[in-house]
Amino acid sequence: MAENPPSSPSRGSGASPGKGASGGENPDGAVFPEGVPCWIDAQLPDVEAGKRFYGRLFGWDFEDVPGSVWARSGGEPVAALVSKRDGRMPTVWTVYFATPDATALAGRIRSSGGRIVVPPGPVDTLGTMALAADPEGAVFGLWQAGTHAGFGRRHEPGSFTWAELYARDTAAANTFYTGLFHNALFGPDAVPDFGRAPLLDVFPPEMPSHFLVHFGVADGAAALGVVGRLGGRVQVPPFETSYGRVAVVTDDQGASFALLQR
Repeated sequence: MAENPPSSPSRGSGASPGKGASGGENPDGAVFPEGVPCWIDAQLPDVEAGKRFYGRLFGWDFEDVPGSVWARSGGEPVAALVSKRDGRMPTVWTVYFATPDATALAGRIRSSGGRIVVPPGPVDTLGTMALAADPEGAVFGLWQAGTHAGFGRRHEPGSFTWAELYARDTAAANTFYTGLFHNALFGPDAVPDFGRAPLLDVFPPEMPSHFLVHFGVADGAAALGVVGRLGGRVQVPPFETSYGRVAVVTDDQGASFALLQR
């Protein structure tokens, strides 16, 4: 994943977590705890093509807003699609982690060897966003809730289900993220939906460290067939993990994501 952020040109335009029927709360009725993935967005060269691809793949419908498009499943917000402002920027899905204080978390990221790509800043009244990179360069977002906390639906087919960090040094990654998000990963009430795995187990040596967003599917084989018919491709064929059966694919514009059948 390149260091250029997928959402930074749209800060303040609604490209980050969008407001929805959830009214700023997650499906469990509370603000997401720090370190829990709470939102995702994709920066795409052609948002209209993205609407066609993901709408047909996941059954999403969309709400056009200035600067971005919000995707909904069952009437609830599940993701955002953002138009790339610069062709040199990567076509990627980015995961955002919840935090009650983005500025304080940004300071902890710096002191732990990471860096801040986009400093914390307001997105209208919705909240505060930032983009950061870990010591190996994997980019991730921070989201401090205002009127909206993020997902209105998750852990269901057609919505965010898991985030996996593929890193060259998983021991160092564990140390870094455990220091940032210990309670979300190992606390007494933790139910993590964020894991770490060796990069070379799945991807070729030239692939940089990166986060891979996983979408739930009821039938992985059927979903792969739809991806192919829509012009996407299989990047990594299905394989078994501790959290389900995964296939890594790209959409018809080159953004990578995973299909997860549990």
